[in-house]
Amino acid sequence: MNSLSNLIRPDIQAMTAYHVTDVPEGFIKLDAMESPYHPFARQPGLLEKWQQYIAAAPLNLYPNPAASGLQTALQQAFDIPETAKIALGNGSDELIQFITMLLAKPGAAMLAVEPSFVMYRHNAALFGMDYIGVPLNEDFTLDLPAVLSAIERHNPALIFIAYPNNPTGVPFKREEIKTVVQAAQGIVVIDEAYGAFSGDSFLPLAGSSENLIVMRTVSKIGFAGIRLGYAAGHPAVMNELAKILPPYNMNQLSLATAKFAMEHIDAVNETVGLLKAERSRLFAGLSGIGRLKAFESGANFITVRVPDAVEMFEIFRKNNILIKKLHGSHPLLDNCLRITVGSPEQNDAVLAVLKQHLS
Repeated sequence: MNSLSNLIRPDIQAMTAYHVTDVPEGFIKLDAMESPYHPFARQPGLLEKWQQYIAAAPLNLYPNPAASGLQTALQQAFDIPETAKIALGNGSDELIQFITMLLAKPGAAMLAVEPSFVMYRHNAALFGMDYIGVPLNEDFTLDLPAVLSAIERHNPALIFIAYPNNPTGVPFKREEIKTVVQAAQGIVVIDEAYGAFSGDSFLPLAGSSENLIVMRTVSKIGFAGIRLGYAAGHPAVMNELAKILPPYNMNQLSLATAKFAMEHIDAVNETVGLLKAERSRLFAGLSGIGRLKAFESGANFITVRVPDAVEMFEIFRKNNILIKKLHGSHPLLDNCLRITVGSPEQNDAVLAVLKQHLS
């Protein structure tokens, strides 16, 4: 490997791979913002209908995402304007990668707030873009003056804003995001991976401006396993993005499942509603624990600050509960943990552990 290592980019050799946690059998998994429910299991007969639907998928043929009909189904389900053009990705991760590639001219810069989704910075490094990280306020709200100052100083070609933000969950103000879009000369990607849980969306504005792309995923609403994200934007930009997306980046089963889901969006929204209600109940329970600070969330998780995040993380593991330890990833996240909103029973288990050790 010594001889081959000379051929591999040294900046990539210095990186670390994204770590996917191995979950021990019997653990409650609340570390990755997945839904605790199968999306088609709660409505009688829907699971069987889905199984029949995907059984008819032409597995012997290459998929044609552009002709799948999924874009039209997404527009109808989420009120996306017909003037917007939609790109499909193998998860939002792929769309982040190719949008970055699209704009990674020599000397171009990417701007994002911090802490936020780690893949923004990762792709900036991967494609040679200068990266500007603007810290949030201590309460995880947007420092708008600092963002506007950085835009004026660096003129970034690409800005990523997670709305709601991950891993903090604290909602940004809509008017602040609109101000960022108006101030930017480059493209602003509003990443609404958790938009279904926030009650607000920029999707109705998709296609209205060349410098706005709104990105979403079906992962958080119950379909993490099919790896499907989508981005809606102005045709002038999305037509260029289409030139570099792999022609067969989706698979037949994911396309069929997503289309079926859009045709039964009421069932999906019912589960989202249940999780939003559980989020409120979990937040109330967390807020009643004196030695813990719970941050308001517009997503399907809640970030908390505890006296000792490393110790509390291990206590959860000893109780067969896996959550996300944020401590050490950014100074603003000192002693923070992120807890995915689960089923009522899972959330009760989380509260019981915290009350036992922090009350």
